[in-house]
Amino acid sequence: MSLLPWLLLVVTLLSACATTPSPEVRRRTADQLARSAGLNQVTVDAEGFALRAYLRAGAPGQPLTVYIEGDGYAWKTRHQPSDDPTPTDPLALRLAAQDPSSNVAYLARPCQYVIQDAKQPCSSDYWTGKRYAEEVIVATEAALTQLRAQVQAGDLHLVGYSGGAAVAALAAARRHDVLSLRTVAGNLDHVALTTWHGVSGLQGSLNAIDEAARLSSLPQRHFVGAQDRIVPPDIAQRFVARLETRRCAAVDVVESASHDAGWTEAWPQLLTRVVTCLP
Repeated sequence: MSLLPWLLLVVTLLSACATTPSPEVRRRTADQLARSAGLNQVTVDAEGFALRAYLRAGAPGQPLTVYIEGDGYAWKTRHQPSDDPTPTDPLALRLAAQDPSSNVAYLARPCQYVIQDAKQPCSSDYWTGKRYAEEVIVATEAALTQLRAQVQAGDLHLVGYSGGAAVAALAAARRHDVLSLRTVAGNLDHVALTTWHGVSGLQGSLNAIDEAARLSSLPQRHFVGAQDRIVPPDIAQRFVARLETRRCAAVDVVESASHDAGWTEAWPQLLTRVVTCLP
């Protein structure tokens, strides 16, 4: 079986729908959601990518919590990549909008929310096989540094949804200013996930679980949905098992959640759960 059917499932449950909103409608929806939460739009030039972000800055010197979006709308059919990976429902943005912290940012993935230029098209590789490529992680790191500087923030808390969890973990493994990592329905081992789905793997992407040992002393909490048929809870368990110690990590099963449903309702309570290392 080819990689494409699995990618379709992981990316979105809506891609087969004939009424998928246009990219412009998707961008407006995100803009409105962000404004309602006091998040201001910014564009970050990061190592060759123009990354969309939304930012609320209220406390210089305090940590900045950054939410990293999932893989978005990557496939329009089982065998055809979409023309624009902007999410049809930006779940990470919905979570960020509920975060009461003074300093909050949302960071989109490469090519999301970007108006495609026929002369300089954004390669579909970056929302298909190379979604977790080295250059994607380098760009994400650059964006995190810039956002932190704009806020004049202290250190970072990272939150990643779905494929954004992989990006958050890979970036955290390279940095010394990350205080905590939270993941939501996170694809933390895409090799195990493709094996579980019985399809071929992502070519050109790094795998978050390969960096797990470097995150052993980082406080982290991985939220998984009991009803998730896209990224099953076992993926987070495998990631945590690869840590050198589990004293800084927890996996929380949310009974009411699937891959893309139930999280918005649960998030205010989940945010209150302490992310720390046990003695």
